[in-house]
Order: sequence, then C-alpha cells, then structure tokens
Amino acid sequence: MAEQSVRVRAGAVTLDGDLTLPDGARAIVLFAHGSGSSRLSPRNRHVAELLNEAGLATLLVDLLTPEEEMTDARTARLRFDIRLLAQRLVEVTDWLRERAETRGLRVGYFGASTGAAAALVAAAIRPEAVGAIVSRGGRPDLAGRALSLVRAPTLLIVGGEDGVVIELNREALAELRAEATLVIVPGATHLFEEPGALDEVARLAREWFERHLVALRTRGAA
Repeated sequence: MAEQSVRVRAGAVTLDGDLTLPDGARAIVLFAHGSGSSRLSPRNRHVAELLNEAGLATLLVDLLTPEEEMTDARTARLRFDIRLLAQRLVEVTDWLRERAETRGLRVGYFGASTGAAAALVAAAIRPEAVGAIVSRGGRPDLAGRALSLVRAPTLLIVGGEDGVVIELNREALAELRAEATLVIVPGATHLFEEPGALDEVARLAREWFERHLVALRTRGAA
C-alpha cells in the first residue's frame, strides 16, 4: 500500500494532502474536512484506514493553507465559506483526474461537518466526476440550492444524539433529487466518539462506495 505526501495547486494557493493507494485500488475517496479540522483529523484518518483495507484509495487534503487555518482559528470564518471550500475541492478533483496513477479511478467524496456541504456543492459543479458522496455528522443544509443539482448518490450519516443536526439532515434529504439515504447511528453524538460508532460510520461508507463506485465501474468494464 503506497502512501505519499502530495501538494496540490488550487488557484493561487497550494494545498497539502496525504494520498494512499492500495495495490489494485478500485476507486478513490477524497475527504473534505470542516469546522476547524484538517487532514490530520484522527476520526477521518481512522475511516480512511478502514477504506484502504477494503481496497479503496484515499486522499486527505487540507482545503485551507496553514496561514488560512491560523486566521480561521481566530475568526471561525473560512470554515463556513462553503463556496471557497467547494472550489478548492473541485481543483483537487481535477488534479486527481489528471494524475497518471489516479485518473482511471472513480471519485467519491467523504465530507464531515461543513466539509459535507462543500462536497455537495463541488459534486454539483462536477457531476460527471463524482460518483458517490458520504456525509458524517455533516451540514448538508449549507449547500443551499446546490442540493437539487447533485447527481451523485448521497449517504447522510448522523449520530442519534445529535438532535439539531438530524433535523438539518432531514431537511436536506428532502431537497436532494439524486438517490439519497439518511442513516442515524443510535447512541452516537456529533463526533462519533462512542465505542464502535466510528467503525459503524466506516462500514456504512465502505458499503456505499463499493455499491456506487466499485460495482458500477465493474459493470461498466463488463
């Protein structure tokens, strides 16, 4: 399993990322972090490792530069700039499609918190590129009008004890026109810190990506 640090040019900035390519990778999942998180998030890295074990490549990338993260730590403003985060995600997606070792892999998005909204907006901008989306404790409501433009099958995962976010996800689910499912993990809070909760998120994500990225690719090849 090849792991490497990468740098991705996105407009006027360069973003840092960690790319993992299992032997015979069947698809690639691009992680979109939010709410002050980064590619070093232990929760997302745990999910990524379990996806890697299932033969899925992953790219965890910081959508903000170190300087922007310092500004955001003081103001909490950039983490809610969904348009900026989505555009960065589009740039990273285009980079994956141009890179020799990843251009043949179907792309999925895994978004957390405000990163989920960015993933949905980016998927609406690049409908031909994104094959599936998974949101963990996300704020899909922040995607606004882009929700109705998303074509990728979307899985919304929310903790059973995350009351406000459950309602926001239900409202977003009603706006989505693509195939979409809301799964509530009993007993889990917003960060899925309870024993076994994050493993359940990873299991649900793996099954969703295998169904909508890997299986579709296999049928297409046949």
